[in-house]
Amino acid sequence: MWKIKSTYQSKILRSTEGGGYIWHTTGSGKTLTSFKAARLATELNFIDKVFFVVDRKDLDYQTMKEYQRFSPDSVNGSESTAGLKRNIDKDDNKIIVTTIQKLNNLIKGDIELPVYNKLVVFIFDEAHRSQFGEAQKNITKKFKNYYQFGFTGTPIFPENASGSETTATVFGRELHSYVITDAIRDEKVLKFKVDYNDVRPKFKSIEIEQDEKKLSAIENKEALLHPERIKEISQYILNNYKIKTHNLNSNRKGFNAMFAVSSIDAAKLYYESLNKLQKDSDRPLKIATIFSFAANEEQSAIGEILEETFEPSAMDSSAKEFLSLAIKDYNAMFKTNFGVESNEFQNYYRDLAKRVKTKEIDLLIVVGMFLTGFDAPTLNTLFVDKNLRYHGLIQAFSRTNRIFDSTKTFGNIVTFRDLEQATIDAITLFGDKNTKNVVLEKSYKEYMEGFTDVATGEARRGYVDVVKELNDRFPNVDDIATEKDKKEFVKLFSEYLRIENILQNYDEFSGLRDLQSVDITDPKVLEQFKSTHYLSDEDIANMQDIQVLKERAIQDYRSSYNDIRDWLRREKNGNDKEDSTIDWDDVVFEVDLLKSQEINLDYILELIFEHNKKVKDKKTLVEEVRRLIRSSVGNRAKESLVVDFINQTDLDKIQDKSSIIDAFFSFAQAEQKREAEELISTEELNEEAAKRYITNSLKREYASENGTELNGLLPKMSPLNPQYLIKKQSVFQKISAFVDKFKGVGGKV
Repeated sequence: MWKIKSTYQSKILRSTEGGGYIWHTTGSGKTLTSFKAARLATELNFIDKVFFVVDRKDLDYQTMKEYQRFSPDSVNGSESTAGLKRNIDKDDNKIIVTTIQKLNNLIKGDIELPVYNKLVVFIFDEAHRSQFGEAQKNITKKFKNYYQFGFTGTPIFPENASGSETTATVFGRELHSYVITDAIRDEKVLKFKVDYNDVRPKFKSIEIEQDEKKLSAIENKEALLHPERIKEISQYILNNYKIKTHNLNSNRKGFNAMFAVSSIDAAKLYYESLNKLQKDSDRPLKIATIFSFAANEEQSAIGEILEETFEPSAMDSSAKEFLSLAIKDYNAMFKTNFGVESNEFQNYYRDLAKRVKTKEIDLLIVVGMFLTGFDAPTLNTLFVDKNLRYHGLIQAFSRTNRIFDSTKTFGNIVTFRDLEQATIDAITLFGDKNTKNVVLEKSYKEYMEGFTDVATGEARRGYVDVVKELNDRFPNVDDIATEKDKKEFVKLFSEYLRIENILQNYDEFSGLRDLQSVDITDPKVLEQFKSTHYLSDEDIANMQDIQVLKERAIQDYRSSYNDIRDWLRREKNGNDKEDSTIDWDDVVFEVDLLKSQEINLDYILELIFEHNKKVKDKKTLVEEVRRLIRSSVGNRAKESLVVDFINQTDLDKIQDKSSIIDAFFSFAQAEQKREAEELISTEELNEEAAKRYITNSLKREYASENGTELNGLLPKMSPLNPQYLIKKQSVFQKISAFVDKFKGVGGKV
């Protein structure tokens, strides 16, 4: 605002001296800041109009929706050039939200508009390509009095400019910067972990080629789009998707992924290959794709991702036919009715964006769309088979590094091209000389062996040391008896959970864990394992030297961790809090990390089916299941229910996994009804009110003391009676335990 005021007083107009640009890194709240700046500009009495300009049609839609909520009635959008003209003509609003395309189309018209002679401010939400081309020339030609400001996460400097124009030559000098290192330091965005995947030696020479022009059509066909390469990469993605996105336990607590490819042909081949390879899978990934025609415009910055239009009609017949089939698959998946025509396609885009954000889509294959300007905190992984550089690389990578929860520790990038130097060049250009140490995650070796944090100087222990201490200090969880031991165990196991959560994103760690279940004395099995994980004999020997926690030990540790958490919550809310000499204030239970590895009920039941076939011993089976359930956060209350099901069911008669799930839910619903009637009878509750309260509690998955609903089910008793509150609390606790035990089983009470 000071810039507008000072240049107004100096009577500087229509020049870069009167404007400037704001460099706020992708993901730092740039759009909100730019819109707030536009609103503040409307409060200057000497300004007639403020144009808040976005560069994409979908952002126009999103901006209108979001900012009407942020500031009701302050935004008047427009759906067409005629609508834009009407909004400009209105006297009751000073701010106009529009796209650069719509604004340019209006300016190109022959009509002379009064606004051309008024004092206006242009604020561009993303100051890149569109402001460097025709639209910029038209604005400067038609508007007589204006100030122009650009917000960008990735400015164009001489180093990454493809022509003579840079962000500074168009807008003026930099007014403020908040670069990626600032955002990571302030915990506004996450770091990136980049895997420079190198598992296809046959195609390595073509994968390291950076010049797209040299990759002729014939080379693409024989190399980058070779069926063998497409299949290898597709299989890698399917094999590693659940690990990378933290979806190992099929509990939908994890994230989803995007796959950036180089062309529509590549999108088609990968879409078909991935779906073919997972055809017989029990739980196939939900895969979607989207692309359209990209106008043949020159890049204003090296590596810029050319914008795809919302006009798929411009595509050739082959691309359009494939897109139609992909949308048809999508329609079948979600019972929708979208198509490739203009309006239908825009609606498909919006519906797809929504489903990516809600994790209804597991993997989205894109060429250019969604790689810029799309924010989904649920995305944590980007697979890349596309040459990315500078501006485009940072924008594409930044789809993954939005803050979500403690499970999401960084944006996961897996590249199938040699992008290591391109990554370093990009983060150095848009940061500073120390950016690499701040922006990129540590190596697998550092997390295994420990390292010193460059930013804080703090020494961080590695996985090897933490596992050794767990084994040395707490070999038997039953010996964790004193409160001091409990606290020390919780702090140590929390450290383990944090390191394991990071390491599970590393291919090397996946191989290390998988090795634990391999019979290395069997040469055939060992060779298959080495081939799958691309390992040598030396790698195997080194891996055998590393101490890894056994799955059973992890379950026991998790179970004790949960027990201590429950004990602390229970005991420290009572009188013992004052008697304790141990301070627990510095202890943080990693509940999100526990939940991310949560084993759902279906998985436990399928395991019962498999184990019963092997052991044929209910006592052993019950012990295994108890251990598994106690290591879980959400299913602990169901322990007795699952054990009763095992003991009261002839498991040998159950033929398959789906049947055991059906059998359990039938059993659980009958038990739910029986226990509800017993609870109502024993506590002498008002039957109708009690059933209504319990049903509502089961729906929301917890019992609530708020309101008068609980009072209505209690036996008739005066609220003044000293026993009333005791009875109310007792009934509430019993119903709470009932709800924890039976939530999610369905049926009626």
